[in-house]
Amino acid sequence: MKTKSTAQKLAVSALFAAFACAATMIIKIPSPLNGYINPGDCIVLTAGWMLSPLYGFFAAGVGSALADLFSGYIVYAPATFLIKGLMALTAWFLHKTLSKKTGGTTARIISGFTAETLMILGYYVLEGFLYGFSASLVNIPANAVQGIAGLVLGLALVKALKKAGFNYM
Repeated sequence: MKTKSTAQKLAVSALFAAFACAATMIIKIPSPLNGYINPGDCIVLTAGWMLSPLYGFFAAGVGSALADLFSGYIVYAPATFLIKGLMALTAWFLHKTLSKKTGGTTARIISGFTAETLMILGYYVLEGFLYGFSASLVNIPANAVQGIAGLVLGLALVKALKKAGFNYM
């Protein structure tokens, strides 16, 4: 297998960042505390599963944070960068660790579920500081719906990309 150049890795990461931004912005369902539910997590998880850790972190964090900036959620952008980047990193690490023992799909489900749990907790803490920890409880169900949708769509996207011959790890 031919090794990818740094320029190729950066280009693919930038594409994933653009996809994450677009997927986050294309459908926005308002959530109770000034946020919104979106399908961007499917790209975040896919970047984690299919790119190397650094490039997956970059693509997920930058793309998702840009969506917050472009959508007027500026206060969320720094935390979103960190939360979404860590989601991709978690998905990569757990998938790599578990896939040898459980198989690819099971490893993706476990790693995706863990990454989405991290997202729910990350936004709970952020919104706890912004609005109070009791008030931030109201967004947990909305973030859980987003997480489940992101996991299901991400699994389907990985399957489609692999079928199309895209295997970038």
